Amino acid sequence: MAIKHLFTSESVTEGHPDKVCDQISDAVYDEMLKQDVDSHAGIECFATTGLVIVGGEARTKAYVNIQDTVRRVLREIGYDKQEYGFCADDIGVIVTLHEQSPDIAQGVDENKDKELGAGDQGLMFGYATNETEEFMPITLVLAHKLTRKLAEVRKNKKLPYLRPDGKSQVTVEFEDGKPKRLETVVIAAHHADTVSSEKIREDIMREVINPVVGYLADEKTKYFINATGRFVLGGPPADTGLTGRKIIVDTYGGVGAHGGGCFSGKCVTKVDRSGAYMARYVAKNIVASGLADKCELQVAYAIGIAQPVSIFVNTKGTGKIEDDKIVEIIKKVFDFRPKQIIDQLNLKRPIYQKTAAYGHFGRNDPDFTWEKTDKVDEIKKYASELH
Repeated sequence: MAIKHLFTSESVTEGHPDKVCDQISDAVYDEMLKQDVDSHAGIECFATTGLVIVGGEARTKAYVNIQDTVRRVLREIGYDKQEYGFCADDIGVIVTLHEQSPDIAQGVDENKDKELGAGDQGLMFGYATNETEEFMPITLVLAHKLTRKLAEVRKNKKLPYLRPDGKSQVTVEFEDGKPKRLETVVIAAHHADTVSSEKIREDIMREVINPVVGYLADEKTKYFINATGRFVLGGPPADTGLTGRKIIVDTYGGVGAHGGGCFSGKCVTKVDRSGAYMARYVAKNIVASGLADKCELQVAYAIGIAQPVSIFVNTKGTGKIEDDKIVEIIKKVFDFRPKQIIDQLNLKRPIYQKTAAYGHFGRNDPDFTWEKTDKVDEIKKYASELH
């Protein structure tokens, strides 16, 4: 008898308050990288009614006009009208950055006597599955596609009454571990006060839901669109935003484990970011090589130390060889030292603002170097030598 289960993932639009903050944090880091590729940063952002606060630590030769950067990001997202209750032109911006701690600096600085150490202790996870062409969980792939579609029909004026904030949630029924059908779709769409709930529901079904997930739906699929009946007040005035509060949306949608550290605003010497990107790169190459249908990888570091303290692999029973053998192959093919990760993935580039909405993984963009599957042949070679 078939074994069935339900699983759910969510996504949020670029106008969600927490994602606004993530994009501002990464935009500030990008501006530093444009002038100084060795910039060190830990940039945090807080957004609420009429106010954005940017704080944190930095060590850079760059000069960044943070006020201008904040307002540019808000305009790009679409917070450009006073009627939204949050407008790029009239919010206040407070900046409170200080220099990176010298105690941290001595652990991450590289010199002739010492290689680059990890910017902090911590554990990071990478994951990949072959259930989608993106090597990502299908629930998260669909949730991201829905929020992207919400933003698209807002920006191209197909649904001109939509505003920047929004969320999606997708529940899929699995049968014997394979995606079978769409169980539930939840959409929250920020909108003007001039449109009825009925019209919003009709338009969202026609322009957003059916084009994206209709192929997986059946007569039993449930839809909840603006289930409270109204979503006029949105963005930071409705719900204060903070950097780093959407770490499950950023990663694997609740599938597998998470080490707890966010990515946005952090420079690439911080292994919360670079280590997690590397873990995804490794897990995706393992699955792409056919050694497993699913691969979860944990890597952990001590501050100031280059080599990881542990590497762990769990293929959830789908491995074609034992998990400990896969770890052996990984250690031969991949170098987890921070400098080598940064060089291998070419991370010292101003690419991070676009990572800060719609997920850091599963993206078809050449700048997302951790999505390459260029180690498959080498992995297969070492795997063949085990037999």
